[in-house]
Amino acid sequence: MNRKGLAVGLILLFIGTCFTPLSSPHTLFHIVTQSTEPINGQILFAPMYSTNTYLIDSTGTVNHTWSSNYFPGETVRWLGDGTILRTIKTEAPGYGGAGGGVQRVLWNGTIVWDFRYNTNGDLSHHDITLMPNGNVLMIAWETKTRAETINAGRNPDSVSGDTFTPEHIIEVKPTGPTTGSIVWEWYVWDHLIQDYDASKENYGVVGDHPELIDLNYGITYFLSDWLHTNSIDYNEKFDQILVSVRNFNEIWVIDHSTTTEEATGHTGGNSGKGGDLLYRWGNPEAYRAGTASDQKFFGQHDASWIKTGCPGEGDILVFNNGWNRPTAMYSSVDEIVPPVNDTGDYYLNPGSPYGPASLIWSYTSSPPISFYSDGFSGAQRLKDGGTLICDGKAGRFFEVTPDNATVWQYTNPYPPWRQNDVFKIVYIPQEEPPEPGVPDLDCSGILSWTDIEPGATVTGSFQVQNIGNITSLLNWKINTSSITWGTWSYTPESGENLSPGDGPVTVHVSVIAPNETNSEFEGYIRIENQNNPNDFELIPVTLKTPANSNAVQRTMLNQFLLHFLQRHLFIEKLWNLFRP
Repeated sequence: MNRKGLAVGLILLFIGTCFTPLSSPHTLFHIVTQSTEPINGQILFAPMYSTNTYLIDSTGTVNHTWSSNYFPGETVRWLGDGTILRTIKTEAPGYGGAGGGVQRVLWNGTIVWDFRYNTNGDLSHHDITLMPNGNVLMIAWETKTRAETINAGRNPDSVSGDTFTPEHIIEVKPTGPTTGSIVWEWYVWDHLIQDYDASKENYGVVGDHPELIDLNYGITYFLSDWLHTNSIDYNEKFDQILVSVRNFNEIWVIDHSTTTEEATGHTGGNSGKGGDLLYRWGNPEAYRAGTASDQKFFGQHDASWIKTGCPGEGDILVFNNGWNRPTAMYSSVDEIVPPVNDTGDYYLNPGSPYGPASLIWSYTSSPPISFYSDGFSGAQRLKDGGTLICDGKAGRFFEVTPDNATVWQYTNPYPPWRQNDVFKIVYIPQEEPPEPGVPDLDCSGILSWTDIEPGATVTGSFQVQNIGNITSLLNWKINTSSITWGTWSYTPESGENLSPGDGPVTVHVSVIAPNETNSEFEGYIRIENQNNPNDFELIPVTLKTPANSNAVQRTMLNQFLLHFLQRHLFIEKLWNLFRP
């Protein structure tokens, strides 16, 4: 395609995403069986060719919309309290799941974290997941030169162009509104094996090392994007990571309990195996333990552990796209029981493929070829035993029972012109009443100062509240470990036995600005539930000092406006909508 044709195509794509239909010509119907009712929660999704993210109920009504300046890249996650974590494409829309950043967005559209990972040959893509500690796991490509790739043992005929992009995983700890620290990372490049060239690195017997990754395996016409990892999930019980590796037709499990240094090697962590693969399933030919006839996955997406409280908890659920399935081109949703014990160790009989030998449950349509999505898509197990499926290519969401009966269906109408593709969806159950006696921390407020004279003292405030069960008592404290600038004080710094009936507690903040001109400082104040390390809130903080010394009057005016906004929440929301 010439440049003019490409430009016209991009313009048409842009126009198509900017308009939604005046009516909603989506299909929505319920099929109710005697034993199963349709979903009663909400569904979150970000259409791949739209800058909007939608929250709908089971009737198809749009309950909320978040607008963005970016297409998704590709996932959106629900954090609770009306907050979403949305990946973004930082460059022109493209295929292959390319992203480049992630944003944490409040219900009112305020972006409280905007982290980019698209420099020095690294680029985040496809999927992310939030960890219990508030950190974010991200899939990313790194870039190797042609020479590096061949020296590692790759067949030169399978190196297209000057670069090669294997995968890595990073764990990012948010440290400010636009910053984050990489506190853990894992690289495929540290766990390779090849039997192509004995004079190169990583040479060995592939069949003797199922824990390593054959550098010369994979789909030959995806030469640069060698693995195309498209999903990531985290298991808190075992401290393990699950990824879907599309071009190997496999899922992999990795030990996250290692240090970053241990993750580069073959020892350490709970498993004692460092960063080597703990488990793999779907295509034993990839590690010379089977043939093409043993392959189970075909271009799969969205591998996840079934969550606690759902039937099959601990099993692995995968959307099996069925791309190039030899019997016929059709999709299925497959559930397996991994051969793992209570300590997270996976059984493997030497010389044999990993189990299980068969699926414990699978959904296919009737006839099977009537359900086929050759790209993306996903599935999620519900507490009632049903499975919610995203037919991504068709933009169709539907729920099936354990015996494969469809009980609910919806087709996404956004945007129009057959561009309603959806990478995957998130089911949000109806809120249950708070558990008796269990507190729930909630915080709100603004801490943002501009044109502050170096060395000046500024003040602000935020609020802490217990929104848990009426009988619960909250013990909380402030953690400022991520802020390394300024001199801070808080009144109060902590609290005990805060009940929901006490209402919000106002925390008054005072900070002496650093003695640096023309600088911007940022960070987070972390408020923690003393009795539950997974219950915390983050208050983003920014402070800017001017390039000159004529800011004293502006500082006083900013302080007045800040206090005014904090006392008039409605005006504060308007301010946030129009502030630069």
